[in-house]
Amino acid sequence: MAAAARLAARARPLSRPNPGVACIIVKDDVVLARGWTQAGGRPHAEAVALAKLPEGGAKGATIYVTLEPCAHQSERGPSCTDLIVAAQPAHVVIGVTDPDPRTSGKGITRLREAGVAVDVLDHFDAKEGLAGFLTRETQGRPFVTLKLAMSEDGFIAREPGLAPWITGEFARAHVHAQRARQDAILVGKSTWDADSPGLDVRLPGIESRSPQRYVLTSGSAPDSASALPSPHAISQLSEIQYLYVEGGAGTAQAFLDAGLVDALHIYTAPITIGSGLKAPEALQPNTIAQFSEWTVCEKRQLGSDTFTAYSRA
Repeated sequence: MAAAARLAARARPLSRPNPGVACIIVKDDVVLARGWTQAGGRPHAEAVALAKLPEGGAKGATIYVTLEPCAHQSERGPSCTDLIVAAQPAHVVIGVTDPDPRTSGKGITRLREAGVAVDVLDHFDAKEGLAGFLTRETQGRPFVTLKLAMSEDGFIAREPGLAPWITGEFARAHVHAQRARQDAILVGKSTWDADSPGLDVRLPGIESRSPQRYVLTSGSAPDSASALPSPHAISQLSEIQYLYVEGGAGTAQAFLDAGLVDALHIYTAPITIGSGLKAPEALQPNTIAQFSEWTVCEKRQLGSDTFTAYSRA
């Protein structure tokens, strides 16, 4: 299931508005086929994996799938539950049940009624890989990642007129890779006006993966972006599963105050600045470790800079 959860990352975010799901079919300790949700949401992961096998090729096999197979018919294709029943596997292992009321529990019931053994793991990695979809379905909003780059003394910007970059090229490339995994990206109006940020993906070969751009403002939307009047208005972004908030300090504080930050991406450069714009107090290097609501889930070096990812405990 952990391997399937990693495979599901290939679907993000191209599968929207559908979740990025992965499927692995195994028999006699041999992987027979793999699949993940395709761009635009179809075909689903199970359909992709089963299509790679000859007729009867999945009979008696074990199918690992990160999300409960869909149980509802669609104009875009048959339900995955029906496809699996027809394939006659011996066992289906599911990472997490589907909160969508059209499927929730129905896929599992139908499989069991057809004589297929079913295990539901409530698997951590599977849930992490489906965080955007699960947050959308259960909380009615996107999964929000707040990103900040700062100096060791907690500054996110130098004084006006000084060099704009705090982190190095490896850290900035990592940010672009993260942007490519998001449905939308947002900054505050003051950041937009001061920096005119591109908010795009500038890594060779995946420039087309640039997310939709939003600006937090009560006024009209600037050119080439959309306006979002408040943090809570993210609930109106109906097809957005993953939202990347890049700042600045006021916008970061607004999302923190609203309780709408699910993950933190902090890039720390080994420098001190001494003056300029500081990060919110709760995210200062000397204080963030004291907040029990945040747990470090990843830490790595990016050149001379340090990347730390936090999840809400």
